[in-house]
Amino acid sequence: MITIIATVESIEQAHKLLPSVDVLFFGEERFGLRLPHHFSREEQRELVTLAHQHGKKAMVAVNGIMHPEKMKEVPEYLAFLKEINVDVISLGDPGIVYIMRKHPELALPYVYDGETLVTSARQMNFWAKKGAVGAVLAREVPFEEMKIMSKELAIPAEVLVYGATCIHQSLRPLLKNYYNFTQQKESVSKERGLFLAEPKKAETHYSIFEDSHGTHIFADKDIQLMNELADLVAYQFTTWKLDGIFCPGDDFVAIAACFDQARQALEKGEFDDALRLSLSEQIEKHHPVNRELTTGFYYIDPDAIK
Repeated sequence: MITIIATVESIEQAHKLLPSVDVLFFGEERFGLRLPHHFSREEQRELVTLAHQHGKKAMVAVNGIMHPEKMKEVPEYLAFLKEINVDVISLGDPGIVYIMRKHPELALPYVYDGETLVTSARQMNFWAKKGAVGAVLAREVPFEEMKIMSKELAIPAEVLVYGATCIHQSLRPLLKNYYNFTQQKESVSKERGLFLAEPKKAETHYSIFEDSHGTHIFADKDIQLMNELADLVAYQFTTWKLDGIFCPGDDFVAIAACFDQARQALEKGEFDDALRLSLSEQIEKHHPVNRELTTGFYYIDPDAIK
């Protein structure tokens, strides 16, 4: 069975997404990385209840790098997530695994999200032995390597099939430092819509923002793998992630519906070229006009990656 995980930016959007997706992905800024919206504790409770009412699951992002001051706050947050019956959390800091082992009453099923570090079946299986129920595959793994990995994986690998890719994170407040140096007062939040462009390449668009986790820079183009879904399913990559951090509102809902339609067609053996092309066109229609789409590393020769 194919599982679709989708980020969510509001309670209203969650209602619209749930007919198309299996798992809502959300959290709060203190512990979660690069989310479309940061929800209050009561809103997180409401989202979990809503997902369960629809027979779906709630996954909460606890995937930040927890420096000592934040790590002290993690047990309280895990207790809250247990209390509201969250189904699974996404984490990248091994310290959280240590806390859950030390305090079994705080333990939750978890997906290991080590960002660019998760590049081999061996690493995913290591975390499976530590209790992970899944792992987020790095965006930089080509399909030729994924095919080899598929024969060895002990847990599901989550694959980004639509959305933005973070290519750099630093705890340093790079934007604030720049504005301080240039004696400017500007917002550094995601809502500001800042981006970097390469010299002599004005069309490039590397989105950048700052929060309590530091500075985040995103790839110039967003991932769109509608044309590759059949190959992914053939090699058992059936956990799909849709990230709407830069695709807001009903447009993201429409894109999620496209992937749900593709999922249903694949499961029925009816995913033909006409449908694939039609759904790709619909995604392009709803994708932000200032962001291009790409297959990322999917078709890159593994030997070409240094």
